[in-house]
Amino acid sequence: MWAKIEASLLKFFAEFNSYFSGYFLVILLIGVGLFFTIKTKFVQVRYFGQGAKQVFGDVLKKSDNNKGGMSSFQAFATAVAAQVGTGNIVGATGAILTGGPGAIFWMWLIAFLGMATIYSEAVLAQKTRIVNEDGSVSGGPVYYIKTAFKNNFGKFLAVFFAIATVIALGFVGGMVQSNSIGEAVSNAIMGEPVWWVTLIVGVIIAVIAGFVFIGGAKRLASVTEKLVPIMALLYLVGGIILLCCRITSLPRAIGMIFEYAFNPQAIIGGGIWGAIVIAIQQGAKRGLFSNEAGMGSTPHAHAQANVKTAHEQGCTAMFGVFLDTFVVLTMTALIVITTLYNDGGVASDLWTKVTKTNGVQTAFSIAFGGGNVATIIGNVFVAICLTFFAFSTILSWNLFGKINFEYLFKGKGTIIYTIIALIFVVLGSTFQNDLVWELTDFFNYLMVVPNVIALIALNKMVVNEVKDADDIKKGKKLLKND
Repeated sequence: MWAKIEASLLKFFAEFNSYFSGYFLVILLIGVGLFFTIKTKFVQVRYFGQGAKQVFGDVLKKSDNNKGGMSSFQAFATAVAAQVGTGNIVGATGAILTGGPGAIFWMWLIAFLGMATIYSEAVLAQKTRIVNEDGSVSGGPVYYIKTAFKNNFGKFLAVFFAIATVIALGFVGGMVQSNSIGEAVSNAIMGEPVWWVTLIVGVIIAVIAGFVFIGGAKRLASVTEKLVPIMALLYLVGGIILLCCRITSLPRAIGMIFEYAFNPQAIIGGGIWGAIVIAIQQGAKRGLFSNEAGMGSTPHAHAQANVKTAHEQGCTAMFGVFLDTFVVLTMTALIVITTLYNDGGVASDLWTKVTKTNGVQTAFSIAFGGGNVATIIGNVFVAICLTFFAFSTILSWNLFGKINFEYLFKGKGTIIYTIIALIFVVLGSTFQNDLVWELTDFFNYLMVVPNVIALIALNKMVVNEVKDADDIKKGKKLLKND
């Protein structure tokens, strides 16, 4: 009975998501990114260095625990914890398997444009945030949506966004993360997904996550600022070791990304235009799930940052997209392509064995010799990395969902929200993998629409912030504190 219900739900959401991501989502993400890239005169290029300098300069700074909100780096780490999740391992692998290596090119393009989008989101989150009497900070898309439209339409969009966010990030988002952790751990222990192993993993994750949730935003920020650098470094070091083992395949892998971006039918079949649509579609929807630019999730973190100007946090936010897509996700892409692909696609002896959930684990096994020991090492390493990635995302997404839950219910009932969120974490570990991904895609898409509408409506506020930064850079204007 339950299997039939899952199959019906999977069919419905898969069909809707296919249409939405194939057309509407591509137009929205590329359109809004291109719009802000032009309006800000390529802010992601001109101020990329400032963003990098701020992030690396703030790593060792001690945060002021007596002050409301977060330090700039804590806000950055909380945002990156949300961005660098299963999308960077499972999502990227799925995009390549479905859309071919060329899907990564479209992820890069959308991420480049998305850097301008996320700059705008962070700036608006800073500009419209509210500092409460107790020193806590309330901010995020619902606040700049209401600023953009001071009428019933604005209230409707804000409520619509808040409901979609609570479901997408607070509830369903936790499912997809625990599902991926459960399968990865089960693969490492049992060699395949086993329901009772994934269930136990789900319960353990829920218990640990619950401890962090109860501590509120400050405890979460303290955890993410330590966890994010460790998890990113661990995965990158492992990836570099693998690529050194496959160094002769690296140039060809990079070439395949560009070649199959415009000639994907040679590797995924079908007509040329249909194949290109599939490649772009996979790049768009997995790009959104990975870097989250335009979705309206990370502005909740950037609103918490205590900075001198909104521009500063906008630059920091841009570097988060760069780290997520051009560094971590690209590492996954090169790992998968150099080990699993030849000119005809996935190697024939692997085609029936490789899935988006075990693709990177299989790649590590192949790179290290393919024997039993290599398989164990690959499975365990990826399971550890994926656990770090997905768990950090659960923490950040829960905070973002909680902020919107508090907005909807005037700060009441947060205990109920936390309990429901933890139940979803446990349930997600036992669900069918494809259904969980389709569900989270569906609700993520619902967040995009009101967020993008508000971004466009408030574009002058963003442009003025960039102009002020340009004037300060040229010495025509001083910072308020100077």
